[in-house]
Amino acid sequence: MQSSETLLLESYIKTLHHLSEHTRSAYQRDLNHLQNFCDKQDIDKWIALDGRQVRGFIAWRHRQGAGGRSLQRNLSAIRSFYRYLIEEEKVKNNPAEGIIAPKTERKLPKVLDADQTVQLVEINEQDDLAIRDRAILELIYSSGLRLAELISLNMGDIDFGDRIITVTGKGKKMRSIPVGQHAIKAIDKWLKIRIKMVNENEVALFISNRGKRISPRSVQERLKQWAIKQGLPSHVHPHMLRHSFASHMLESSGDLRAVQELLGHADISTTQVYTHLDFQHLAQVYDKSHPRAHRKKSN
Repeated sequence: MQSSETLLLESYIKTLHHLSEHTRSAYQRDLNHLQNFCDKQDIDKWIALDGRQVRGFIAWRHRQGAGGRSLQRNLSAIRSFYRYLIEEEKVKNNPAEGIIAPKTERKLPKVLDADQTVQLVEINEQDDLAIRDRAILELIYSSGLRLAELISLNMGDIDFGDRIITVTGKGKKMRSIPVGQHAIKAIDKWLKIRIKMVNENEVALFISNRGKRISPRSVQERLKQWAIKQGLPSHVHPHMLRHSFASHMLESSGDLRAVQELLGHADISTTQVYTHLDFQHLAQVYDKSHPRAHRKKSN
């Protein structure tokens, strides 16, 4: 790929300043994969890429092990990039339009049951970081937060009077979520510790032992350690608590729209995955409880 074409790609990435850092990085990776593919195919200009070659790129990524959702994002990045090139009058057509990624079976998210969740979040150790970690886990499970949403919380985002927290989700969309009394109590206890640890002018709700905003990696590692200490599988991760929140809420209320709002899902089809989890739970209860659920054993 010619250097001038690489500059076009870099210019496009700079226009994505309105997106989250995570999304920008994903688009950058997707288009880097496309550029590598073009180099292997001796395609030296973006204008030379056509629909047949884009299909070849998707097939190449699929052979590398990319799943359906990743391939859909690859295509989305290419379409967006070519819309930019069309606006800049560098190309006339969008070669990714109309191309559909192969579907892969949607995996159901892993969740903890209610007893396991309580076992995890009820940390009884009283050192400073244990108190902070309990507040983090209680809040994720109480309000179904994404890890990025938790990390970005500031002191002014929580209203103790109304027990509401305001978070900035995907696409910089803000939503207000109720906070349960256990989480409020744990956060209140943490704030008494935070005063002693925080650096001057730091506004983050959750901080590290260095007094700065806590990192995603730190939360992931601390949760993994607590899962082991509390007698749970070591592969527990923050998003599993979010999944558990959604599954337990839907199981109790049956209100899919309300759960969608609480999770901050733009599309209800994303939330519908939890209805499958709920059905699995009901099927297990049925199998265990209904007197005619099992066939009689033959002699």
